[in-house]
Amino acid sequence: MSQHPLAQYMKNVPDFPKKGILFRDISPLLKHHFTDTINALSALFSEQEWEKIDHIAGIESRGFIFAAALAFKHNKGFIKIRKPGKLPNVHASIEYGLEYGRDKLEMQKGCGANIILLDDLIATGGSMNAACQLSEKVGYNIIGLACLVDLAALNSFEYNNMKVRSVIQYHD
Repeated sequence: MSQHPLAQYMKNVPDFPKKGILFRDISPLLKHHFTDTINALSALFSEQEWEKIDHIAGIESRGFIFAAALAFKHNKGFIKIRKPGKLPNVHASIEYGLEYGRDKLEMQKGCGANIILLDDLIATGGSMNAACQLSEKVGYNIIGLACLVDLAALNSFEYNNMKVRSVIQYHD
């Protein structure tokens, strides 16, 4: 499988945020190729699928960038999935494991709407899995999962038979 052309603009940062981790930096895409990046994420879903989507939920913090831009592009609502202490009127929270620690996510009450969950990157699937569970717990119907970068060598994540759609995949 050939890699998406945007992959050439990714920067590898060894030993960040901890020794032994190879960080895939999306900063060059944000700075120089933002419109192309948003268009590539948009193309992960068909026109028919976009018609069924009510809101796009972004996972803090880099997921906000892409979810907000896609919400604007498709005239959809934007939902924040936040870290603790950053969101008023929290309805539920969930703790989860990361590839280098533990974290927690919180959300406000949902309304039964159809959403897609969006993040910048999926590594082990910990934050995406937590966001899925939390979204259902607060009352949303998940109809799609997406991210810009999939570190496919670290995961085979799927939730309720849905795979995460991604623009860029790393298999090593």
